[in-house]
Amino acid sequence: MENNIRVLIVEDEEKMRELMKIAFKKENFETYEAVDGKQGLNMFKSNTVDIVVLDVMLPEIDGWTVCREIRRSSNVPIILLTARGEEFDKLFGFELGADDYIVKPFSPRELIARIKALLRRADNRSNENSHILQVGEITINRLSREVTIDNQILNLTNKEYELLYFLATNPKIVFNREQLLLKVWGYEQYGDSRTVDTYVKKLREKLGQYNNYITTIWGVGYKLEVPK
Repeated sequence: MENNIRVLIVEDEEKMRELMKIAFKKENFETYEAVDGKQGLNMFKSNTVDIVVLDVMLPEIDGWTVCREIRRSSNVPIILLTARGEEFDKLFGFELGADDYIVKPFSPRELIARIKALLRRADNRSNENSHILQVGEITINRLSREVTIDNQILNLTNKEYELLYFLATNPKIVFNREQLLLKVWGYEQYGDSRTVDTYVKKLREKLGQYNNYITTIWGVGYKLEVPK
């Protein structure tokens, strides 16, 4: 586990945020903070974080919804914070994809211990499945170079696989056709940009109902992103 752990705090109570920030600073955690659910989702989308500490009762968008939206595109560990400790709330949080649940008031030391435990488990899962890349409903096996959707193996050509893999390992980043030619085909000067368009079209056809994972940015190029 890296020392420079990046934590996103989504909490509307200023005193609670400050308490967590002080505790995290002692552990050399890097922190991002948001004061409501809407800002929290925007912060998550624009930053790379290792774990999310998410309050349930938030203005703008509640924590349940934030948790659900994060789970649409990411397996980042999520700890829910709440003043309520009823079993139903906990079960509901786990059903939405939360990894842990802590009831206020809590000890900062307990929160840090839970964060470290979750990240250790995440590291272990990552090492066990380091050859598996999951992007929404698409599963890419780096070792076998197989791509599956709904347990069905897609019949991809070598270049179709490499194009999908490159976009999947650089999600939400827009690449123009020249960049894709260089990264996937290795053409520096003489490549035909129409090659990219042709392969994107073929790839979308094979992705079927998930063809909208590859988005055209008109006048620029393409990116891969799991739709909301």
